[in-house]
Amino acid sequence: MTALPTAFDALPASFTELYGASPDACFAAPGRVNLIGEHTDYNEGFVLPFAIDRAAGVGLRIRPEGSGRLLRVASTRGGPVVEAELDSLETRSVAPWARYVAGVFWALEQRGFTLPGSDILVDSTVPIGAGLSSSAALECAVAFGLNEQLGLGLSREELVLVCQSAENDFVGAPTGILDQSASLLSTPDHALFLDCRTRQGRQVALPLAAAGLVMLVIDTRVSHAHDSGGYKELVAACTRGAKELGVKALRDVGIERLAEAEGTLAPEIYRRVKHIVTENQRVLRTVELLESRGPAAIGDLLVASHASMRDDFGISSVELDLAVDTAMAAGAIGARMTGGGFGGSAIALVAASRAAEVSAAVLAAFAAAGYIAPEIFSVVPGPGARHL
Repeated sequence: MTALPTAFDALPASFTELYGASPDACFAAPGRVNLIGEHTDYNEGFVLPFAIDRAAGVGLRIRPEGSGRLLRVASTRGGPVVEAELDSLETRSVAPWARYVAGVFWALEQRGFTLPGSDILVDSTVPIGAGLSSSAALECAVAFGLNEQLGLGLSREELVLVCQSAENDFVGAPTGILDQSASLLSTPDHALFLDCRTRQGRQVALPLAAAGLVMLVIDTRVSHAHDSGGYKELVAACTRGAKELGVKALRDVGIERLAEAEGTLAPEIYRRVKHIVTENQRVLRTVELLESRGPAAIGDLLVASHASMRDDFGISSVELDLAVDTAMAAGAIGARMTGGGFGGSAIALVAASRAAEVSAAVLAAFAAAGYIAPEIFSVVPGPGARHL
């Protein structure tokens, strides 16, 4: 076993203390920041996320033969051990937070694998509800670990679909493949340019440190959830818009059709469609600029993306708007909310020399508005799921 990152140094000992035996192995998968391309994934469009240096870690032990197909899941944050029989696995029989683990077992079994009982201990440095894909990180750590430990022979691309099924079909959140792809397929100092229709991706250099830049995450600490009604309503609006425009998905609607769409769709549906169509174009342009001029050139696209999510897609919040507006006023190159919306985090691309100044301005603005103080930290593009 390679050296454990400091954040997960205590995971093997904690596992042994809880379960009375050492883990067979430990694994980790990162959360993500979506640089640009919001809600385009389930519309078969384009996204540009990158894995961050915060992750979910899991200790995994395959239970001995003869002990039954019992799944036991616990968290280093405390609480009871959650138990579930793999022979009768149902969503309602598992505690909500543990469904992301149980769902991976369920999704693998749906693909014909018969899995043994397992003991799992979860740790995480990804803030929950911050729009940084803490749930996908957990799913991917478990799926990657099971694949490695049991020799299932699945590629990382296949594991993306396993984890998406766990979230869609077991947990009940209608997400696309953005989060799981970022967690499994990312490489250091790169963003993942992903076509969500073909599931083809390629790495795009994102050399923040070399360019003298820092990516700040501003966690508003207003929690959000993908299985909430608001997210599902947006998915339904996009599906309706595609149907009324006679296309398979909004990916197929070009800029030139927006005028036609405005005249035929209900106003709210049109605004949702407009965001998806223009956001796809912003992703493509961002990739062009990263490859031709570098990350300092993408600021205006980040700002335009936020305005679209605020005004057309309706997923921002007063806290997110304040974070973005304040960061820009304090000298950020670009800023936008990131993630599913209805709370969560904003990101700000900032010259390294101004990171402290921007952070202080945002903290002061939140205090003046009477909001909960946000957590502000920097992230760097890191690797995907791995053995610890």
